[in-house]
Amino acid sequence: MSFSSQYLTCAGREIHYTDWQPVGAARGTVIAWHGLARTGRDMDELAEHLSARGFRVICPDTIGRGLSQWASNPKDEYCLAFYARLARELLVQLGIERCHWVGTSMGGAIGTVGASGFFEPELKARIQSLVLNDNAPQLAQSAIERIKQYAGNPPQFSTIAELEAFFRAAYKPYGFLTDTQWRRLTETSTRRMPDGRVTPHYDPAMTGQFVHHPEDYLIWQHYDALRIPVLLLRGADSDLVLRETADEMTRRGPGSQGLLQMVEVPDCGHAPALNVPFQLELVSKFIEAAQTH
Repeated sequence: MSFSSQYLTCAGREIHYTDWQPVGAARGTVIAWHGLARTGRDMDELAEHLSARGFRVICPDTIGRGLSQWASNPKDEYCLAFYARLARELLVQLGIERCHWVGTSMGGAIGTVGASGFFEPELKARIQSLVLNDNAPQLAQSAIERIKQYAGNPPQFSTIAELEAFFRAAYKPYGFLTDTQWRRLTETSTRRMPDGRVTPHYDPAMTGQFVHHPEDYLIWQHYDALRIPVLLLRGADSDLVLRETADEMTRRGPGSQGLLQMVEVPDCGHAPALNVPFQLELVSKFIEAAQTH
């Protein structure tokens, strides 16, 4: 399977996404949204797997990441409410009436607030299932501080090889990646500076979300409002989604309705890379079951 690289203007900003089309008529559509400092290309393996199963898969770059435009008003645009607006406009322009949502970390939070309908009521009816890849309605503050430290001050290197070594260390909790996958992650996450050095491909100002919107990721109200099937993938060694938080999710919202499945993914922290057969099958089987929900 292959993808096409596309651009749309959403909320006045140019948004890049990859579009993975299945062979033949699509069984449904999946939105696969990346994590805080990442890009939609992280979803390549998942998108290829799902498109082979007959699903169309859309993988956006969030504003300020990858090939999408940076915010002109970072304080107001790097937050979940604005990301939900981007998501709504993306789905509307693409004519997507119903979709399954797979979100890693921040992408899961966008899916949660989207499916609750509090920010963008129109999204609630469009999202029919939700995969939270190491994301929860409450995140460990110590892990947030760790992420702020490395993401808010992205390092610069003279060579791509040095940047790849940095990524391998920073994202070791993702679990197993092949050398080819590490190289692709690096090459799709690289921005060259005016002096020729290289740095991760995102706007450092996006971490201002934690300053200007300090409770943006405390979203129990949104989670409790969900009435759709939810799959929680928790990295067994995650420092962001604590075990007690995951347990509370089983007692609230979709958990209290019998709509939550929770699986701990071994040999991963924050967050599983969704690139190996076990993880891919978990997601595809959940989506296929939710397709008839």
